[in-house]
Amino acid sequence: MVTRTPRSGINRRSFLQWLGVSTAALTAGINFPGAAGEANAQGSLSGSLGLPGSSSEPAEWAHEKLFSLGVAAGTPGPESMILWTRLAPDPLAEDGHAGMPRHNVPVHWAVATDEACTQIVASGDALATPELAHSVHPEVTGLSPNTTYYYRFQAAGITSRIGRFRTLPPAGQSADKFTFVVASCQAWYHGHFTAWKHIAEEPELDLIVFNGDYIYEYPIIAGDNLWREGASVPPALTEKVETLAQYRLRYSLFKTDPHLQEAHASAAAAVVWDDHEVENNYTGDGSDTGTPTEHFLYQRAAAYRAYYENLPIGLAALPDGPHSRIYHSFDIGTLARFTNLDTRQYRDLPPTDDGGVHNPDRTMLGREQEAWVTQQLEDSPATWNFVTNGVVVAPIADDKIDQWDGFPAARERLFGALKKAQNPVVLTGDIHQHCAAELWDGATPGGKGSGKSIGVELVATSIASDGDGKAGTTSKDWMAQPWVKNMDQRRGYIRVSLSKDLMTSEFFVHPYIEKDDQAPKELAFAFETRAGEHTLKERR
Repeated sequence: MVTRTPRSGINRRSFLQWLGVSTAALTAGINFPGAAGEANAQGSLSGSLGLPGSSSEPAEWAHEKLFSLGVAAGTPGPESMILWTRLAPDPLAEDGHAGMPRHNVPVHWAVATDEACTQIVASGDALATPELAHSVHPEVTGLSPNTTYYYRFQAAGITSRIGRFRTLPPAGQSADKFTFVVASCQAWYHGHFTAWKHIAEEPELDLIVFNGDYIYEYPIIAGDNLWREGASVPPALTEKVETLAQYRLRYSLFKTDPHLQEAHASAAAAVVWDDHEVENNYTGDGSDTGTPTEHFLYQRAAAYRAYYENLPIGLAALPDGPHSRIYHSFDIGTLARFTNLDTRQYRDLPPTDDGGVHNPDRTMLGREQEAWVTQQLEDSPATWNFVTNGVVVAPIADDKIDQWDGFPAARERLFGALKKAQNPVVLTGDIHQHCAAELWDGATPGGKGSGKSIGVELVATSIASDGDGKAGTTSKDWMAQPWVKNMDQRRGYIRVSLSKDLMTSEFFVHPYIEKDDQAPKELAFAFETRAGEHTLKERR
């Protein structure tokens, strides 16, 4: 018998009351037609913000104060994009409000075709509210497909830095090429964000795919896990993250990193979460640390809300108490489809007996998401089909129950869906190691399977989690599997170059990250996958 994830009787209103947010506040951060009028009624906000009221102040000074967490774009479409910023003159303020007063602040945004942001093609207003930590998420529509745009924000007479994004190719039309990077797992305290530095320098980058663990909830303690040389944190960051203020503060810390900001400003992002955005190894409504379900749901509600507040995600992901729909899909013309999964919120609890893991009713995605991903793959017109996913799909070992190994029946259903799509590719993070693997039909941990590959899996190592790491492969569990083609334990990212006939995956690493951010990028290994072959051929 399957242990189903429990559902609390707490209703949406009680969560909204506890979190102190209204529907009006949620939607005002997307579009607020009256923002300009409100700004005039309030007069200059510079005094209450403690910031200069003149745009003649140095741009670097103004940007570093009010827009200290940078800008971002995400949830891309052929004619649309979500923009993001969060006003934060004191990003490490312990109350989680980043030095902002407890009143609304109008924010103007603009999108242009030139890097100086003078040829404006779209603009509007949003309202940064204290309920949402003074973040805004305007949705820009009416853009031209396959076009590079630049954007910026203005508030209280201060202008943000300028960001860049590229809209997707037109729906239903072919695209010649597409380039994206895959990244995950950025424990700020374990080392410098050298990978983001190099990602920001990638030429002609169309998209950043982030596979989870954007923050970590652990206490940050000098002499223990604070390995980033030259860094220190205030006392509020030495505690385990459980409350809304603590989640907000943790995002603020990570997002103050200049290399992360440069990367977000360089290209649009598509993001999903894994576990550390809430708590290590949490399972659906269940805490891995034994927190009672009802209390844990409040923690999860706070975590999901902070996630929304700090990332460029759209209206569909607005949290409804402890629930938020982040799984979504988008097409790169007919070249590729990205189907982005949530492998945490809907999964069943760990089995209570040895045989329970093989129960055919166990689900990683929940029945609704399973049906959705199956439909996305069956109906896809794309040459390449990418499934963005939080944990490793390829069979490795029976004791890795937090991965898809803990849900073998659900994995077989996923494989069945993958077989119905052209050229399936799974994109994963989580394990803090690069891994290139084929997905063999019928394979099990320690088994051989049929030897017929139905697709490939590209696992990105961490941005910083686990520090410097080391060159080479990991434990025998991994490389003992014939479908695992190569691994590397250093930090880095994957660059994927795509055409109609060929996918090239380059696994970049950095020799160190703890000492400073000056390490070069090195190519650990690279593979080619030809359309229709479902295999990884190492490029020498």
